[in-house]
Amino acid sequence: MTKKVNLNADMGEGFGAYDIGNDEALLKVIGSANIACGFHAGDPNVMHRVVMLANENGVSIGAHPGFNDLWGFGRRRIDMKPRDLEYAIAYQIGALHAIAAYTGDKVTHVKPHGALNNIAAEQFNIAMAIGRAIKTVDSSLIYVALSGSEMERAAQELGLPLAREGFADRQYDDEGNLVSRKIEGAVIKDHEIAKQQAIRMTADNEIVTRSGKVIRRQVDSICVHGDEPTAVLVAKAVRSGLESAGIAVVPLTEMGL
Repeated sequence: MTKKVNLNADMGEGFGAYDIGNDEALLKVIGSANIACGFHAGDPNVMHRVVMLANENGVSIGAHPGFNDLWGFGRRRIDMKPRDLEYAIAYQIGALHAIAAYTGDKVTHVKPHGALNNIAAEQFNIAMAIGRAIKTVDSSLIYVALSGSEMERAAQELGLPLAREGFADRQYDDEGNLVSRKIEGAVIKDHEIAKQQAIRMTADNEIVTRSGKVIRRQVDSICVHGDEPTAVLVAKAVRSGLESAGIAVVPLTEMGL
């Protein structure tokens, strides 16, 4: 049986007159789009444009909720009560559900953004708050969670569909979490390195940390960050590498999660 993996990208991260990333080009490469829902980036018009483009390209769509932090692009840590965070996540999922109605598409997954993702990877109560919001809005939504993280544990605890995520364009620390962007080299811009990392994650279920430690991780979905200038080149290299290795790249909806 051919091995399958999903390739996702964060997109719709412009705002008003400003665009970030080449969403149109990325949507011709990836299988699933994580669409910003207005808190860290995005607005109704941006969301609508990306949903329409995703529909044209047969790409499944998911909510990409973050902290209410347009100034910091959702990459600043904000201390929130879990219940307040839960409602904020539900609110953002609901926004994408409404915009998706214009194409008749269904929101299929939820992937936290930026600092929220990093915190939820380490703090079970935050991971559970996100999970409760997902389950309340639509229990069929797939929780896209950093493989081996507290988010993975929360999805399992709540009985939610789970996609374990790996990152082609980020370095890992020895605990299996993402290296801070403040550290030089944390974001991988070399498409060949990103390609090899993606292949190893998928084919061998292994990630190699910044220090060289090998950690076993199951990966169902691989992310490329859409806001990086190298995103399209990296995504193309990753997809080509995976397919050359005999791995089919499919939307999350075809992963059988």
